[in-house]
Amino acid sequence: MPSRRTTFCAALLATALLMPLAALAETCPAPGEWRLDDGRHASNATMMRELASHEVVLLGEQHDRLAHHRWQLHTLSGLHGHRDDLLIGLEMLPRESQPALDAWVAGELDEAQFLAQSGWHEHWGHDPALYLPILHFARMQQIPLVALNILPALRQRLASEGWDSVPAEQRHDLTPPAAPQAAYRERLAAVFAQHPGDDESGYGVERFIAAQLAWDRAMAEGIHEALVDHASEASGTPLLVALIGQGHLTYGHGVPHQLADLGVAAQQTLLPWQPNGQCQPPAGLADALYALADEDGFEPATPARLGVMIDSHADGVLIQAVGDDSIAERAGLVSGDVIVEAAGRPVASPGELIAVVRDQPPGTLLPLGISRQGDREEVLARFPPRH
Repeated sequence: MPSRRTTFCAALLATALLMPLAALAETCPAPGEWRLDDGRHASNATMMRELASHEVVLLGEQHDRLAHHRWQLHTLSGLHGHRDDLLIGLEMLPRESQPALDAWVAGELDEAQFLAQSGWHEHWGHDPALYLPILHFARMQQIPLVALNILPALRQRLASEGWDSVPAEQRHDLTPPAAPQAAYRERLAAVFAQHPGDDESGYGVERFIAAQLAWDRAMAEGIHEALVDHASEASGTPLLVALIGQGHLTYGHGVPHQLADLGVAAQQTLLPWQPNGQCQPPAGLADALYALADEDGFEPATPARLGVMIDSHADGVLIQAVGDDSIAERAGLVSGDVIVEAAGRPVASPGELIAVVRDQPPGTLLPLGISRQGDREEVLARFPPRH
């Protein structure tokens, strides 16, 4: 969004804390510095002060990167120092999870209760431990949390049936998305082409793009609605900071584009960035980038996976497919098995099974009770040691 960037960069240039000579585009920012889209560098204090004057700050992430979530937490803390009227929007949960978010902030739920009542494991495939420090920060500071997403089934319905075919009350009164920029369409089409099984009729890619636009629009409208709902005559419009996957944010596409269509102009997109010697990122990638040191050595190990595709079942969790040379295959699990117990506990949903598997220590055995063609059996899933 050139107008946003121009205004923001002009404001930063007017401040005394902007770095004068170290602001050259060819100079790599040091870890902890910000790089603006025009190549200039800014201090954290300058950025927090200027960002606090906006209505929306979008913090991008790669969902499984711990360093990205640490950066988000630090940025949230810095912004909260300037704005008491802070809101935090979450891509991770659909609107149906809002009551659990409210109860969490109110101190009515512990971690296990929150994860269960929000449906975290059903709705979001990433380790809640990555996000819990942010959630605890929100509760400690009494910052409202806002569920921005919609259920995948609704996204797919909007994409396949069309917006006019889905009654407004069944789509949270969402309005149809603004047409995407040509570059965004091209990028989404390229992503779709990387997936096996895409068709050549063009219908598949169009439906994929439509689903992504529904996703972007839902999050943008969630942000817009929260700004309206939490505005007051005394304090005006609050500052909403949204945690969203960076694929929905880059180059002013996705959510920023939909926000602009909804009239939200005072917005900024920020991304964490690990230069690795490449000091000039693509122009227009974001309004500002935060330079990270090499954090790879501090990332948690990738958790082991059973290696199955699963779905809900009346008796437990249905195995739809088993990956080659996976833990599940080596344990003897096959397509059609229904997992009814894990570690001696009944499992009633895919989310419950995911939680058990995620907590399984390396180098241990996980007993699984299964139903196979009506017979009850037990298999042992062997999780390899961590090397």
